[in-house]
Amino acid sequence: KMCCFYHFDKIRSLNPEAFVHKLKEDFPHLEKIVVGYDFAFGKAKAGNADHLNKLFDGEVCIIKEVCVEGIPVHSRTIKAYLKKGNIALANKLLGRAYVIEGEVIKGQGLGKKELVPTLNLSVDHYQLPLEGVYATRTKIGEKWLSSVSFLGHRVTTDSSFAVEVHVIDRDIGEVSGMVSFEFVAFIRENQKFDGLNTLKKQIEEDIARASELSSKRNSHYQQS
Repeated sequence: KMCCFYHFDKIRSLNPEAFVHKLKEDFPHLEKIVVGYDFAFGKAKAGNADHLNKLFDGEVCIIKEVCVEGIPVHSRTIKAYLKKGNIALANKLLGRAYVIEGEVIKGQGLGKKELVPTLNLSVDHYQLPLEGVYATRTKIGEKWLSSVSFLGHRVTTDSSFAVEVHVIDRDIGEVSGMVSFEFVAFIRENQKFDGLNTLKKQIEEDIARASELSSKRNSHYQQS
């Protein structure tokens, strides 16, 4: 199977007719095109799904609108809810928990010494949710473990941006390479504390809350 794509800058000036002509030239054996009901193409989005159906002599399959609880399922809608920290609704529209992956990097060194041990991750190419603390599940080896995660600027310490994951009630030892974690629930927004002692107390509360949310989630799936 061949996977190809167009760079937007290369096709943005083409009108609908020219775009379909290019498709036919580049993919002479193209027989079927699948698009959403609100698909738009060509310069200034002049073409739509019905237009494509008239221009393309093969089969055009138009997917009808999909809604969850009256909310249209769109990537832009999901991104908007992620930016607001509304993980529950974003996950509902996705039909699964939102998962991101990052590479383990060296952190400040404060976690293990002064606060709680964390995996510090470098995350690229993902839509990150609202800055704050989340109940999460982290994949270590082949197991998904309950965890609490922070993403945002470390406003209490050095103000640098970080993605940190603490696995709850488990010594995971040294971890390297890529790590995946999924968002279960939003706990609180990012905030500044008076010092490390106050921050540590809040982190302990965050861990307890994340553990409670993870237990409810696991209980729900067992009953289902």
